[in-house]
Amino acid sequence: MSADVTSAAAEFARRQQSPLQRVQHQLHGKPWLSPLFLLLIAFIAFFVATPTFLTASSMGILLQQTAVVAALAVGQTLVILTAGIDLSVGSIMVLSMMVMATLSKDGNMPGIVGLIAGLLLATGAGAINGLLVTRINLPPFIVTLGTLSIFGAIALLYSGGSSIQASHLPDLINFLGDGFGIGSFRLTWGIVVVALIYLVMAFVLSQTAWGRYVYAVGDDPESARLSGVPSKRILLTVYTVAGLIYGIAAWILIGRAGAATPNAIPDANLQSITAVVIGGTSLFGGRGRLVGTLIGALIVQTFAFGLSQLGVDQQWRYLSIGVLVVVAVAVDQWIRKVKA
Repeated sequence: MSADVTSAAAEFARRQQSPLQRVQHQLHGKPWLSPLFLLLIAFIAFFVATPTFLTASSMGILLQQTAVVAALAVGQTLVILTAGIDLSVGSIMVLSMMVMATLSKDGNMPGIVGLIAGLLLATGAGAINGLLVTRINLPPFIVTLGTLSIFGAIALLYSGGSSIQASHLPDLINFLGDGFGIGSFRLTWGIVVVALIYLVMAFVLSQTAWGRYVYAVGDDPESARLSGVPSKRILLTVYTVAGLIYGIAAWILIGRAGAATPNAIPDANLQSITAVVIGGTSLFGGRGRLVGTLIGALIVQTFAFGLSQLGVDQQWRYLSIGVLVVVAVAVDQWIRKVKA
C-alpha cells in the first residue's frame, strides 16, 4: 500500500513539473544527452557548410585525430569522478612515449621491452600522484600542477629535447598507427584500442564494486568512508589506473604522429579536461559516464576539424572550445540544482 502511495506521489510531482524541469531531471540522470545533441547539431552544421565534412575519408581522419585525446580523457574522467583533477596527463604521456622510443630506438632493446617500460613508468607516475593525494593529503590540483612540470622536465632531460622518427623504431612501437580501410574510410589499430579501453572501463565503472566506490568517493567522501568504503585506497588505484591509460595513449600517439617528440600535443591537459567536462561529467565528482566523455572528445575534435575545413583561424577555434567549456560547466551547475 505504501509503495502505491509513494508511486502516486512521484507521478503527481512529475506532472507538476514544467517542461524545463523535466529536461533538467532527464539530464541529471543521463548527463550525456546534452553533449550528444550538441554533437549532432555540429555534424549537421558542418555538413551544410562544407559537404566534404561527412565523407568517408574525412570521418576516418576525424576518428584518428580523436583517438589520443579520447584515450587521455578516460583517465581524466576517473580522476574527475572522484572530485579531483589531473593536470599532468600530457607530461606523463610524453615521458612514457620518450622512454618507449628511446629504449627501442634502432634495435637498442626489443620493442616489447620499451613498450612495457613505458607503460610501467606511466603507471608509476600515476601512482606517485595518488600517493601524494592520499598519503600527504595534498589537493589534486596542486599535486598534478607540480608533477606536470616535474614529469615534463624529466621527459626533456631524458630525450635531450630530440625527436625520434618512426623509421628508427620497431614495428611493435609503430603498430597502432597501422590500420585497415573500408573503401576510403580508414581505421587505425589505435582507434580499436581506444574503443576497447572505453568498453572495458565502462564495464568496470558500472558493473563492479570498484566502480561503485569511485562514484561514492566522488559524491560524498565522508559518507563513503563511514559506509566502509576504503576511500584512500580507491583514490590511489584511480590515479594508478589513469597513469596506465596515459601510457597506452603514448603508444597510440607514436603510431598516430609517426614519431616520438617531447613537444607533442602541448595542450593535451586542456583537451582532456575539456572533453570530460563537455561530456557531462561533473567537476564536483560523483556523476558522469564514459559515453559522455567519448562524445565530448568527438565534439572537441569535430569543432577543430570542421572549422579547419572552413579555413577558420586557429584563434577562433580556441575561442569556440572555450565557449563550449563555459556553457558545459554552466549546464552542469544547473543540472546539479535538480529537485527530487
